[in-house]
Order: sequence, then structure tokens, then C-alpha cells
Amino acid sequence: MNKSTIWAFVILLVTASLYRSWDSRPFGFAPQMAMALFGGAVIRDKRFAVLLPLLSLLISDTLYEILYTNGLSSIQGFYEGQLFTYILFVGITFFGMLMKKINFKNVLGFTVSGSLIFFLLSNFGVWFAGAGLQRPKTFDGLMLCYGDALAFYRDYGLINGFYGNQLLGDLFFSGLLFGAFVLVRNYFFKPVIVKSEA
Repeated sequence: MNKSTIWAFVILLVTASLYRSWDSRPFGFAPQMAMALFGGAVIRDKRFAVLLPLLSLLISDTLYEILYTNGLSSIQGFYEGQLFTYILFVGITFFGMLMKKINFKNVLGFTVSGSLIFFLLSNFGVWFAGAGLQRPKTFDGLMLCYGDALAFYRDYGLINGFYGNQLLGDLFFSGLLFGAFVLVRNYFFKPVIVKSEA
């Protein structure tokens, strides 16, 4: 990695962490899922690809915990089931590695799929661990847990009354990250073709 890539990595990491720990942001509207996909699809060094979303989560969760401990936020930074969430983000990063070509169709498909996979697995984890509203360990209980999660995003997301607020956030930040990458790659680092005067 060259210096400018490292600086871009650090700036993205810090900005995403600060934004996620902002107490007034809409729930579900965060860049970490998009960062996991982006890291998997774009960053060649897979250690950095995995570190990008994990460090961002850890930094923002630590900030949340500091704010919570000092009575400045109602959101705890460290919580039961946190390790499972981090493992899911590693999984999304590896899922992003399957994206062989960066184009609109692939970014859209991977973002929608990644968002759905994360939603289903993370809320399955909540149900299985008996967290949240502690729904019964039955199929109906699992469906109730998914309903609870959708209602949460409906009531506390960017658009009040809209059930797809998590997906909306993932699409926005994926568009931002992948769009900026394509813009920089195609317009700022375009190879110069020199014609020979033969």
C-alpha cells in the first residue's frame, strides 16, 4: 500500500467511525456494511479488507461506550452478541470478495444480498440468544423477532414509517464508496496513451 492509499484508508475509517457514533443519526443508516463489501471487492490486501469494517465498528462502539458511560448517549457501545455481529461483518467482507467486476448491476446485487443476509443472520442471532424482546424458540418466535427488527427500522430509521431503512443506508453508502472508487479509477488514474510519431 502506498502513502495515499493508507491515508485514504485512515480517513475513511475515522469518518465512518465518527458518523456511526453520532447519537442523532438514523438507526440502520450507517456505512459499515458497505465498507465490508467495498473492502472485500476492492482492497487487494485481504487483511486490510477485513480490518476496514472491524476497526470502524470497534472505534465507534468504543466511542458509544464512552458516551454512554458519561450519560451522553442512550446507546451502549459494548453489548451481548457483539462478537457475532463482528463475525457477520467479516462474512460480508468475504462475500464482497466474490464480486469479480465492479459495475452498477454487481454493486446493487451484492448490496441488496449483503443487506438481506446481514438482516436475517443478525436477527436470527438475537432470537437464538434470547435477546431483544426474548421471543420464544419456535418458528413463530423467529418470525416475530424479524417483525420486531423491521418495526425498529420503521420507527427509528431515516424515513419514518419505511421498513427498508437498513437497506436504504446500505445502498446509499455502497453507492458513495463504489461510485467514488470508479470515479477516481476512471478519471484520475486513467492511463495516458502516447502516440508514437512514426
